[in-house]
Amino acid sequence: MTTTPTDPAPETTGTALATIPAPALAPALARMMTETNGASHGRYDTLDRALRASMARLTSGVSIHSAGTAWADWLTHLSRAPGRQSELYEKAVTNFWKLAFDAMGPSSPLGPDGGFHEDGDDHRFDHPAWDHLPFRAWKQSFLAVEDWWSEATQEVRGMHHANADRVAFMARQMLDMAAPSNSPFLNPAIIEKSLKSGGVNLLEGAQNFTADVARELANAPAPQSPDFRVGEDIACTPGEVVYRNEVMELIQYAPQTDKVRAEPVLIVPAWIMKYYILDLSPHNSLINHIVSQGFTVFAISWRNPGPEQRDLSLDDYRRLGVMAALDAIERVVPDEKIHACGYCLGGTILSIAAATMARDGDKRLASVTLLAAQTDFTEAGELMLFLDESEIAYLEDMMWDQGYLDQKQMDGAFRALRARDLIWSRAVRRYFLGEEEEQFDISAWNADSTRMPYRMHSDYLRGLFLENRLTAGRFAVEGRVIALKDIDAPFFVVATEKDHIAPWRSVYKTTLFTDSDLTFVLTSGGHNGGVVSEPGHRGRHYRIGFRERGGKYRDPKSWRESHAPRDGSWWTEWAAWLGAQSSTQLVSPPQTGAPNAGLPPLCPAPGTYVFQK
Repeated sequence: MTTTPTDPAPETTGTALATIPAPALAPALARMMTETNGASHGRYDTLDRALRASMARLTSGVSIHSAGTAWADWLTHLSRAPGRQSELYEKAVTNFWKLAFDAMGPSSPLGPDGGFHEDGDDHRFDHPAWDHLPFRAWKQSFLAVEDWWSEATQEVRGMHHANADRVAFMARQMLDMAAPSNSPFLNPAIIEKSLKSGGVNLLEGAQNFTADVARELANAPAPQSPDFRVGEDIACTPGEVVYRNEVMELIQYAPQTDKVRAEPVLIVPAWIMKYYILDLSPHNSLINHIVSQGFTVFAISWRNPGPEQRDLSLDDYRRLGVMAALDAIERVVPDEKIHACGYCLGGTILSIAAATMARDGDKRLASVTLLAAQTDFTEAGELMLFLDESEIAYLEDMMWDQGYLDQKQMDGAFRALRARDLIWSRAVRRYFLGEEEEQFDISAWNADSTRMPYRMHSDYLRGLFLENRLTAGRFAVEGRVIALKDIDAPFFVVATEKDHIAPWRSVYKTTLFTDSDLTFVLTSGGHNGGVVSEPGHRGRHYRIGFRERGGKYRDPKSWRESHAPRDGSWWTEWAAWLGAQSSTQLVSPPQTGAPNAGLPPLCPAPGTYVFQK
């Protein structure tokens, strides 16, 4: 593949330089100065990368240069825009008088519903006391400032668009931290509970805080919930591991019906988390549901890589993951086409594999299903706030030093996207209200994250996120460019309405870059919750539409307006669609593994890789 990062210098040199104190670097610098420029270039680069890696660990991989550049871009353009400055001054004056009128109470010119209002997803001010003085004054003052900064961080003409988004994001982060709901002296919910309990909640919160700090200092994982044990309560659909290599284990699930469809199904999950988001509790396991509908299902369980796998590439995940799984399934179920389904990053690598197969004349795929998976990254959502050349170089240096991107470093980025709920509101509940978080199967899975190898993640960030090579006709596999439009297999594409990782309009772009039959589903929920949407889940709905081969493109807004929502789960639609793409004759379930072809069952599901920490 052409998206390889800069060749790494010897990791021992980088690690050593990154960990010794600054005075000890003097002899190394002296030796470098005696070298010729050509011979010493690598050593200087090693020193620079080691120092940047040390800085990156302090900032959890966030580039200070990127943040500073964004603020400088905003300030310099704003300083040359007197009209915009006047507009913001007028906004400040308007908000001041709106606050003053609101302080007059229901008799104010604004009326009882005047003042500033939080958005519908903001639950920090749900306590009824926030609508009464003095709490209302604190709340309204904060919302007024938030309203002004929302306007102030709008893009100024001439600014780089990405810098405008980044400044707005950082402003929200600072405001979320300063919200009056975070203070035990200003939050009526905390005050009320403290009075009722005699301060017991604060004592319990202090204990929670001490335990969390101790766990952080010890670099220990979060305690696992006893109610959701992997292999017993979650990830418990019966099956056997039938293939294993250095990248993944392949699970074959036990049949639940007397007859099955002839064509098997391969599930390709994302490697950023454990695979069992698609096999949670039995009632909301997508894998269990498809098995119960009469399909032979296989699923990849990715290995949790360590520093020894630092040089695994994105193409290694294609070859040793998707392609190795297809080869193994072909030995278990010979002479049958395979339905392939990819979730999130698994859908992206499946798309790459399918396009490569189409280029090379490999006809083994009966269909391709993509769940919240992006193939075009020009509108890749809020994660793009963290990605530019400086940020990726910063991450690369940190991964070069460590050999991988750590779970906590990834978790920090995802939490920052929803800091209001995942950081500050959680801290209020845990440290001031003394409340333990209610455990769910999906929260247990969310705490079970994985690492990502240095080279693979660099390939992914540069080749796809930063340069968008896949849909630009510049993504090469084994030296030759691939194209999604070469794929003949029908597509089933699922996006979720509130996805901040793979926004639905970005997922919808699959319709722009493919030519085969395509069914598109837009379901309620977010990136994970919208996919885990089992039949009977209350409040769920979805939209579904079909584009035949060669059909004209429709923009996402027009598509949504012309497809009315339907109550229920998209799972039933997918099962029916898979059935329609399969042969009509049912067959006896295949044997587990292929002992005669060198694939004996290795161990019961969920295998061994899922337990790696």
